[in-house]
Amino acid sequence: MSLDRMALGNYRCFAQRQDIELRPVTVVLGRNNSGKSALVRAPVLLDSGIHTDAPTPLDLDRLGEGLVGLFVDLIHGRRAHGGIDIDLTVKPGPLRLRATVQNINRERYDSQVVSELELSQSGARLARFEWELNDPAEPPRYSVEVADQVWRNLAIPFHGLLPAESALSWRDTSLPGKVADTLLETVDAFRDYFPTVRYFGPFREQPQRRYLLPARMPKELGSTGLHTAGILASDTAGQQGELMRQVNSGLAGLLPGWKLDLVSRGEVWSVVLRSASGSDFAINLADAGTGVAQALPIFVQRAIDVGSPPDHPVLEIIEQPELHLHPAAHADLADLYLAAVDATLVRFLIETHSETFLLRLRRRIAEGLDPDTVAVYFVEQTEGSAQARRINIDSYGNLDYWPTGVFSEDYAETRALVRAQWEKRDASAR
Repeated sequence: MSLDRMALGNYRCFAQRQDIELRPVTVVLGRNNSGKSALVRAPVLLDSGIHTDAPTPLDLDRLGEGLVGLFVDLIHGRRAHGGIDIDLTVKPGPLRLRATVQNINRERYDSQVVSELELSQSGARLARFEWELNDPAEPPRYSVEVADQVWRNLAIPFHGLLPAESALSWRDTSLPGKVADTLLETVDAFRDYFPTVRYFGPFREQPQRRYLLPARMPKELGSTGLHTAGILASDTAGQQGELMRQVNSGLAGLLPGWKLDLVSRGEVWSVVLRSASGSDFAINLADAGTGVAQALPIFVQRAIDVGSPPDHPVLEIIEQPELHLHPAAHADLADLYLAAVDATLVRFLIETHSETFLLRLRRRIAEGLDPDTVAVYFVEQTEGSAQARRINIDSYGNLDYWPTGVFSEDYAETRALVRAQWEKRDASAR
């Protein structure tokens, strides 16, 4: 079960439809302010319209102001009467959902409605819903087309992007029972096949000097890794620190000569880096390099998945996993994600600025990794709109396209350095 493809049109900085094929590791590259973040955050937004019981097409309240803002902010050009087009394919099936979410601009506030919805399986259309443009102040009414039969003026409640699952609500629409049951099965299957979405933002939580032991172990790290220390402390206090051992195993390459540890004083804990040489020398994590703190939630999540593998597919999104890390560690992060793909049901959508990260993926493909494991996209601005272009990698690790001037800074700087050296030598020889 997985989200195999997603396409968005008229979305944020993307005026045209963008088709993204998601692979076990999908990498998004681009210059600053090109639209990368808007693209990688899209599944978080889409999940709010799939795993929800909210009556709105997208449950923006659940996501918070910092991640999304208002619905009109999602529309290219922020047009008050615009909308966004959504096209999703999940497997098995494959099941496909195509929808248009329309913004309705009112005098005092805006609202949204699913103005069109089409559900299909293996290329065959199962049903089409079309909003009948009734008074926006009233519940929306739809015409429904199934197998060349059309039922009109039906009041169909929606939960997010899909019709509500309540069998009673479906029977109230006057659809034949067999049709209603088939559509219910399709809606249930789509929600079940759509993966759980995790999101880690570009800045992880800065460590504190002291933490209180939480009353119960947090279930998730949070988008900034806020609960990282609480999870480690709870595991150490109640489960003999198996999670910490797994984290240290992953961190060994990043922090040679050091290991992570917890120091407790009653219910107050400190996260420290302790010398692995056997001495008692320790540094509070708050005094250590920023890169360690930024990377820690990544390694804790991987350790959690090893100890308690998710029983439902997960799409994990992370922006700039390499943030504040030395370039030598970027390649190890690529291997970390490839290992997670092999061991768990987790797939990854990664926004990065790291050439080294991409080079390690290319190397692994040349060494035998299936090229279909990785998808790479480059996002760039052209004529006032963003475009996401697929960069294909062959079995030798070669790329079929590379944008001019990207990751060429080292080469350009080296040429400039050599030129300056020659000019200086010429000047001194005169």
